[in-house]
Amino acid sequence: MKKTLTTRFLTLGLATLAASSVAFAADDHGGPVVPKPYTTGATLTKSVQASITPDKAIDILKAGNARFAANKPLRRNLKAQVQTTALGQFPFASVVGCIDSRAAPELVFDQGIGDLFVARVAGNTVNPDILGSLEYAAKVAGSRVIVVLGHTSCGAIKGACDDVKLGNLTTLLEKFKPAVAAASTPGERNSHNHAFVDEVTELNVKQVVARIRSESPVLKALEDEGKIRIVGALYDTSSGKVAWY
Repeated sequence: MKKTLTTRFLTLGLATLAASSVAFAADDHGGPVVPKPYTTGATLTKSVQASITPDKAIDILKAGNARFAANKPLRRNLKAQVQTTALGQFPFASVVGCIDSRAAPELVFDQGIGDLFVARVAGNTVNPDILGSLEYAAKVAGSRVIVVLGHTSCGAIKGACDDVKLGNLTTLLEKFKPAVAAASTPGERNSHNHAFVDEVTELNVKQVVARIRSESPVLKALEDEGKIRIVGALYDTSSGKVAWY
């Protein structure tokens, strides 16, 4: 009798586990997706990602930055998030940021593991590799917004303003020359003129946003269909706050 009961409980437990696995698979691995409400700080699943609109994605980032700037980040169990996301990821946003050590998007927007796709390069610019990565993030993996995140006091922008020449950096800095040429701030047109650098920084962000639309028909089509938004933002290294364009 005892053996029979043990067998029955074991069978029931395996059946429950199997049902749970099927539900998880349907939710996060290709099956039917039923949108579930987003909860601040929760690890993203495909169902939760499906409930996030492009505008909601921006609101989540804005709320996260407000927490960061106020020095009130969420307390997350990062180890648990590592385990939860081990077999799949469903980020709600993609960020093109600078390599600057002060402007890590995950920290600036107070997000956890599995929340953001991030591409970082000096001057937060794009090339075919980054555009391809963004296309994957949006078209395949379901990211809802692309943020081009510039920041104040950017060394790459200053280098372009000063026409710096240094190995491969020379070619990279050429990407920012259109923003330098378009800036109209009076005074010296170099890094000693902080207002000039600020204007070039902002113009570069806006030009990169425009380049994403013009150089990626895939992303342009997704934005035209309302499936994603492509926006610019500027992180202030003094205050920790992000301004949006």
